[in-house]
Amino acid sequence: MQCICCPTRLEKYGVEGDDTVNFPKDFKWGTATASYQIEGAAHEDGRGESIWDRFSRTPGKVLNGHTGDVACNHYHLYKEDVAIMKELGVDSYRFSIAWPRIYPNGTGQINRKGLDFYKRLVEELLEKGIEPAATLYHWDLPQALEDKGGWLKRDTARYFQDYAAAMFRELGDTVKQWITLNEPWCSAFLGYGNGVHAPGKSDFNSHLHAAHHLLLAHGLALQAYRELNLKSEVGITLNLAPQYPASDSAQDQAAARKADGFQNRWYLDPLFRGFYPQDMPEFLAAVAPVIQPGDFDLISGAVDFLGINYYSRSVVRSDGQGGYEALPPQGPVTHMGWEVYPQGLYDLLVRVHEDYGPIPLYITENGAAYPDQVEQGRVHDPERTAYLQQHFAQATKLIEAGVPLKGFYVWSLLDNFEWAFGYERRFGIVYVDFETQERIIKDSGRWYQSFLKGLARG
Repeated sequence: MQCICCPTRLEKYGVEGDDTVNFPKDFKWGTATASYQIEGAAHEDGRGESIWDRFSRTPGKVLNGHTGDVACNHYHLYKEDVAIMKELGVDSYRFSIAWPRIYPNGTGQINRKGLDFYKRLVEELLEKGIEPAATLYHWDLPQALEDKGGWLKRDTARYFQDYAAAMFRELGDTVKQWITLNEPWCSAFLGYGNGVHAPGKSDFNSHLHAAHHLLLAHGLALQAYRELNLKSEVGITLNLAPQYPASDSAQDQAAARKADGFQNRWYLDPLFRGFYPQDMPEFLAAVAPVIQPGDFDLISGAVDFLGINYYSRSVVRSDGQGGYEALPPQGPVTHMGWEVYPQGLYDLLVRVHEDYGPIPLYITENGAAYPDQVEQGRVHDPERTAYLQQHFAQATKLIEAGVPLKGFYVWSLLDNFEWAFGYERRFGIVYVDFETQERIIKDSGRWYQSFLKGLARG
């Protein structure tokens, strides 16, 4: 069936062809955040300790010893932030729910004050005509569960199912889209594999156990959702990155295949094919002890959409020992040191569409960090504006190519606590003065606002 599209004008940087682009009328434009990165109020209204509270207080783990105790104070300033979203003209807001704000110890009785915050937020969004899209887990595991083994223990997946079911019952269809997990690769590998994220464990093989339990948690939450017969959509978000071989040699091609298995297929395959990649025997041997009968039936349950977070690509070559190594960025980079490579977004989503079937796709995060400064009350960030323009252009190419792309969420609404980088990396299209909590819409935010105003809404 041919969709009815509405034209707008988009200046294309580095993209051949004219500058007329088409997006379906029901295409969702949004922005995204995460609970620990923006909420603050870490010790208010019964919220429990999360692994990021503990990790950020461990000397040497977070740049400058920063914590998320206050962050953007969104817990108290959410109405101001929703008003900014309304001013920008976004259709949808992707936020995450803090598990320890709902269950301070991970299980037990619901903390009603914590739950009421999210109810107030959802009500405010709906009142302003903005669709809520809620992520159930964006890395802030209750510390009480980590003390019991965290994602290395199968029980944590069951606790997550209970938490997810409670949120489904309490918020129901008022949330239009549910995302079970955000970036399980990061939770597993960065948290348990190399330890640069909370909880700071460093054991490569055990991170595969964590990954399996995270995927199982997704499957159990999906099962709970289906049993409640709700009418919204539910999916999962993965951070995916195309892996390009450095040359046409067989060795580099094999290296890129292995890198793709580690970064992408280890999560895509069980979700959409019901098994782990069979060409990674060392991974399979490591994860085998934690797999139980029926796990893949749960993990591969049908989702309504797949969210993809895209920031950059990798170019890899053989390390000469059966492994691979990433080459330095080959083009301009952001403040994170990530190469700006918009073509990778197109290549990635075309590949996912072709390899894993006609599932609706959302770009649930895409954005860039730059060292922004306030000048006479304005924040000029032309690099970020160009970054968004280039990636929006790739989005329209995807639609033209028949990829079922349904929405695009800019990361991030606000400058925030950027995990191990503390407050030294700014991703927002809205500047935050972390001392005064003043918000200033950056030039990139104004460009996004203008872009959205130019869309014919139907």
